[in-house]
Amino acid sequence: MAQVVVSEFMNEDALAPLRSLYTVLFDPTLVDDRERLLAELGEAEAIIVRNRTQVDVEMLAAAPKLKAVGRLGVGLDNIDLEACRDSGVAVHPATGANALAVAEYVIASLFLLFRGAYQSGDRMLDGSWPRADLQGREISDKSLALIGLGGIARLVAERASALGMRVSAVDPFLPADDPVWSSVDRFESVDEVMAGADAVSVHVPLTDDTRHILNAESLALLAPDAVVVNTARGGIVDESALVDAMRMGHVAGAALDVFEGEPLTAAGGEMFAGLDNMVLTPHIAGLTAESNSRVSDVTVANVLQTLSSK
Repeated sequence: MAQVVVSEFMNEDALAPLRSLYTVLFDPTLVDDRERLLAELGEAEAIIVRNRTQVDVEMLAAAPKLKAVGRLGVGLDNIDLEACRDSGVAVHPATGANALAVAEYVIASLFLLFRGAYQSGDRMLDGSWPRADLQGREISDKSLALIGLGGIARLVAERASALGMRVSAVDPFLPADDPVWSSVDRFESVDEVMAGADAVSVHVPLTDDTRHILNAESLALLAPDAVVVNTARGGIVDESALVDAMRMGHVAGAALDVFEGEPLTAAGGEMFAGLDNMVLTPHIAGLTAESNSRVSDVTVANVLQTLSSK
């Protein structure tokens, strides 16, 4: 049986250093077959996952030799950190490796949502020339509210500022004397930073405190025709409240890369049907050819270091 199991997709070439020393099972379909995955873990000393594989007590029991979990990304809500700690299993997120990809996704989404003209192809091919309907807006001189100001949000802030946006943020864990506040307006609460903002982008983990932190009340504080971007975690934005705000015409556009239920099913996506100026993507904000290579390399290096030291 394999000593290293990879249950989701990654840059397979990055596995070469592990394959030179260990037996590696690379099977991205394992994430969809829990019973088979658990059966493959009897001799596993490491498992490499993305966000869908649940690393929990049941998995740890099925993998008594496990020493390391490599996370192809940064979110850890699919990993029981306490159980791993109790079992002596090291958990390695690929911190920072996909930050640039997410930041670029946010900026690209702002361009799309403010311009609102990039889904007109079908109308044009039907013979329409809808210029009057497609008057968009510029992002320059618009205000962007960031919920959280960690590494990804700082990259977003730098790029948004360079494009002429006015950037503000709330982050209770960031000291008031941090140098980043010299270029970003600091607010004490989510309601304060969202009040009158033209756009809001979410950059916090999903916790009991952040669940539905963007809700009917906070969305109502945004400027008319505001746009919303969520690349963090599903559940931080109350999707029902967002849909209601869009149908009422208060929120003019939204880009959602993460959802309260993933993967998004046809039934789960019904609430978004008929909404214009909406970008829905399958949790790919941090996934580019370049970031996949970086994330894979970092994860393999982290796992290899743990295995070689134990």
